[in-house]
Amino acid sequence: MSRGGEMVYIPDDSDFSSFRDQCESLEGWHCRYNKAGVTVWSQGQEESCTVQKIKTRISCKDVPAETLYDVLHDTHYRKKWDSNMIETYDIGRLTVNADVGYYSWKCPSPLKNRDFVTLRSWLPLGNDYMIINYSVKHPKYPPRKDFVRAVSLQTGYLIKANGDGACVLYYLTQVDPRGSLPKWVVNRVSQFVAPKAMKKIYKAGLKYPEWKRKHDPGYKPWVYPEQNTLPSVSLAELSVQHADSLENIDETGLTEDHLSTSDHEA
Repeated sequence: MSRGGEMVYIPDDSDFSSFRDQCESLEGWHCRYNKAGVTVWSQGQEESCTVQKIKTRISCKDVPAETLYDVLHDTHYRKKWDSNMIETYDIGRLTVNADVGYYSWKCPSPLKNRDFVTLRSWLPLGNDYMIINYSVKHPKYPPRKDFVRAVSLQTGYLIKANGDGACVLYYLTQVDPRGSLPKWVVNRVSQFVAPKAMKKIYKAGLKYPEWKRKHDPGYKPWVYPEQNTLPSVSLAELSVQHADSLENIDETGLTEDHLSTSDHEA
């Protein structure tokens, strides 16, 4: 997603337009799962499966698009519904619709847990909303010994209003999880993990209005930027996180049983 692969930049309208096209297009995508209102596609060669693009779509009845948009932004609420998350926080803001953040999640033993530092940008478009990110390096948040630093080449959500009080959610991700993960791990992500993750977000959307009424209901800095108290971050402090610059942890000796209970998000 980063232009030229070297310069950190804040996505513009053309990047959001391209992301939307990828979400809505079927050309070049292979359907891997289609059940109970959830569809999963993949794009890319099997030989390079750790950097395959995966796209998921779910229909969300009784959840307005703006509610799901709030759910995906609200880091305090994420602690309630994302059981695989270890920690998430915002590091600093770049503009009124872009920031830098940290996210770490549990992986089943004996895999090491993963984490990201990403530049995230968002765009509300009337009844539709987009949130996209890619991995960056921040000098104060280097890779940690207790995590494998994964790399988001491009990850994001498209939320489309669909009738009265309903929406459709697309999740598109191209992530290098590092650690020499074998093919079947990525296949499992696309076929089993992605639908579970989408259903979790849907359920979180159903419960969010009641939760938010009791937890600082007026506080939505992603909607009201004047509420944002994060320190400013300069683009000059950041650089693109390249996967090949990270230590490679060998995890190829795993058996499929080790991931049988995993439902972490890619």
